[in-house]
Amino acid sequence: MRWVILDRDGVINEDSDDYIKSPEEWIPLSGSLEAIAQLNRAGFRVAVLTNQAGVGRGLFDLATLERIHDKMHRQAAAFGGHIEAVFFCPHGPEDGCDCRKPRTGLYERFARQHNVDLHGVAAVGDSLRDIQAAQSVGAEPILVETGKGKRTLRRNPNLDVQTFVNLHEAAQYILFTQS
Repeated sequence: MRWVILDRDGVINEDSDDYIKSPEEWIPLSGSLEAIAQLNRAGFRVAVLTNQAGVGRGLFDLATLERIHDKMHRQAAAFGGHIEAVFFCPHGPEDGCDCRKPRTGLYERFARQHNVDLHGVAAVGDSLRDIQAAQSVGAEPILVETGKGKRTLRRNPNLDVQTFVNLHEAAQYILFTQS
């Protein structure tokens, strides 16, 4: 069983420095839902691992987060895609939890629950913390330039990871190298 791990905001949907606080604010990036469907058709299962500090900061509640994720699932399904699992960290950076990326708690929980060896699993993100978390567990980090990706590249010019314009291009790479 092959998996692809995706960050959510900035990879699948538009990102906001003010957080995605409602289903209405959750807007898919061009080609991202099609990329998920294409990965599924090639036999990959997709998991989303996402920091959601807005919950801990009281900007939205767990019921709202569930509605946002329901919208994500429905819209992926409309393109023939399926997101198998969603793991989220509701804490802010000041909380010191082990699940907030760049820490590895989300990855470890996902791996335990789905009995996955993370070594070499493609993990697509748009921030340095996404890349660091993936590297820490032996996954293959992939950076996209959407969301915070371009800023991540500017701030880390020596970052040595595969980089693509968007999830659609990253999916083509994954399909070519891991199929």
